[in-house]
Amino acid sequence: MAIKHLLSINDLNESDISTIISRAISSKTMPYSNLLENQTVGIWFEKPSLRTRLSFEIGVKQLGGTTIYLDKDNIGVGTREPIRDVANVLSRYVCAFIARTFAHNTLTEFANYSSIPIINALSDEEHPCQTLADLVTIQEKFGTLNAIKIAYIGDGNNVARSLASGAYHMNIPFISSSPTEYKLTINDPIINDSIIHELDPEKAIASADVIYTDAWTSMGQEAESEIRKNIFKDYQITEKHLASTKDTTILMHPLPAHHGEEISKDLLYHKKSVVFDQAENRLHAQRAAMEYLFK
Repeated sequence: MAIKHLLSINDLNESDISTIISRAISSKTMPYSNLLENQTVGIWFEKPSLRTRLSFEIGVKQLGGTTIYLDKDNIGVGTREPIRDVANVLSRYVCAFIARTFAHNTLTEFANYSSIPIINALSDEEHPCQTLADLVTIQEKFGTLNAIKIAYIGDGNNVARSLASGAYHMNIPFISSSPTEYKLTINDPIINDSIIHELDPEKAIASADVIYTDAWTSMGQEAESEIRKNIFKDYQITEKHLASTKDTTILMHPLPAHHGEEISKDLLYHKKSVVFDQAENRLHAQRAAMEYLFK
């Protein structure tokens, strides 16, 4: 049987995503499987993490397995040892490898040489696990993914790229509103053409069911922070914006948030915010994704 990896949300089709969503929701109240009993999962992060590391370590434990965290400095991927060598060694020790890395090519190289599933816990290109949790949250809040419109406001980053691709696979209209020089683009021309681009954020959110935003400056871009604050200043989501939307509209953010930048102060705690439900769903979505990959 071919090894299943989760490097991109595009590794999954509509049926796969629907299966993971349904399992994530149902498993909240059902006993967890012992799928990973007597198995160990390796975790390696080049970037800091709160939700991603917590949710994967807890999720593996809930499935009966254990995790081992590999320090980025000691493992020396690509410096102390070539990725090919590391991948072959890991394949002899652990049943899967979860990696949070700067360069997406690092993940694809691991996948090329590994005989175990490789899971993208975030790269500069995509964040598929976040998108799965986002879709779980939307499904829970609306009871369906049909006739739901998502408006993404802000930097066309890795989170936006995965979310737009996930929306495409689930037939969800996706509007992106960014300054021209930070416009969301996706390598797949079919998915790219499905995105509705709207320069004016107020027009973008006018009929949205989901307003989604993220940090203007991602990890590794800190030197651009002040420049980005100036360019994105008209793209901050405020209480006034939420007041202008439908009663059922929800606010989403993958966290960590920069209060006073992409969102106004305390907006995470607005009645329309589902951000902390969204954060919790990282655990349930990733546990369901691991069940999908390992079965």
